Amino acid sequence: MKTWIRDPIAMLAQGGKRGLVVESGRITELVGPDGPATPCDEVFDARRHVIIPGLVNAHHHFFQTLTRAHPKAINKNLFPWLQQLYPIWGAHLDRNCFRLAVRVALTELLISGCSTASDHLFVFADDMADAVDIEAEEASKLGMRMTLTRGAINLGFADGGIADQRLMQGYDAVIADCERVLARYHDPSDGALLRVALAPCAPFNVTRQLMIDTAALAQKHDCLLHTHLGETRDEDDYCLHHHGCRPLDYLGQVGWLNERVWLAHGIHFNDAEIARLGKHGMGICHCPTSNMLLSSGICRTRELEAAGVTIGLGVDGSASNDSSNLMESVRHALLLGRLAYDASSITHLDAFRWATEGSAKCLGRKDIGKIDVGYQADLACFTLDELRFSGAGDPIAALVLCGAHRADRVMIAGQWRVTDGAPVGVDLARLRDEHGRAALAFLANG
Repeated sequence: MKTWIRDPIAMLAQGGKRGLVVESGRITELVGPDGPATPCDEVFDARRHVIIPGLVNAHHHFFQTLTRAHPKAINKNLFPWLQQLYPIWGAHLDRNCFRLAVRVALTELLISGCSTASDHLFVFADDMADAVDIEAEEASKLGMRMTLTRGAINLGFADGGIADQRLMQGYDAVIADCERVLARYHDPSDGALLRVALAPCAPFNVTRQLMIDTAALAQKHDCLLHTHLGETRDEDDYCLHHHGCRPLDYLGQVGWLNERVWLAHGIHFNDAEIARLGKHGMGICHCPTSNMLLSSGICRTRELEAAGVTIGLGVDGSASNDSSNLMESVRHALLLGRLAYDASSITHLDAFRWATEGSAKCLGRKDIGKIDVGYQADLACFTLDELRFSGAGDPIAALVLCGAHRADRVMIAGQWRVTDGAPVGVDLARLRDEHGRAALAFLANG
């Protein structure tokens, strides 16, 4: 099937083209006023739409949709926030509510214009040994691309960490499942729907040996590595106390300073550390909404990019956001960047670039993140019909400045996965009811 998507209001692509042609899941032609070079099987009239590349979410925690705005966790910084929530997650998380949490997070991302997601999964309750499989199943049902980040925590309260023992697995179980998940799901080919990265949670809740051995596994299987780093000053203090060095120095000690690695947050790096990150070709997933909510700080995006660091964008967990709306985070990235720098240094195009090309590069993907010939046909189409857009002059800028938050259509690999603002095949009312009931235990018994 060859489809011509014609005459959008605007399209975030090179050359001011008036549309594109999709065939076999790829973009095969960017179209000017004269239309496609050869006839198409069908035509989609996009005259109501502003078209951007499908957004790419480079950091999330799906399970946290179950504890949004939890009374015990609001108005706290990261470490006190975690200390309140870990016992609640440990007491109530199981495979059934986890599946619902994953489904909600992915669905929210999808309707916000996100076509590719990455979830930093590090919690494994007793009946959740196959948690990665659950995520793969739910992403496949929605037709979304996903990087499955097989994470872990293995330092709990008793060992000087801040995690709940009930969410931890033993070292042998973690390593064995990393091997299993890589063998089953990691697809490095162009256009792949599922890939795998290894992702010990953070320096304050995993052992040194686990960091070292996952780095070795990543090299063996040619996959990426992901962890939290540089999010708070508390993390700096923890590493200095327990490891005798700053967090980035610790990464160097465990073999994590290389181009396989992208880090979540990356706020508290000094100039010399930023230069090292760039030298080693690493990536940072900027999480502006979460960073503001937890008062963690402001990522130094300009300095990082100037040093050669790739900047991507993520919503982070749905209990520190408290949403899974990546389009909203594009706006927050722009506004926070303006606050940190000035009104001309960070533009709406920068924020879009972070959420598309930047995140794609963080995830090691060269086939998504742009509207161009040869790229996967992953598109997010927004209308400007709502009152919030009335009077808007620049339609691309309007999506960010006027607060677009829900796509009218989303295409992934050439297939429409959202139509008329609704995810195909999903009963939203039923999902809201089931997820809401599952979350009650986290609230009532927390």
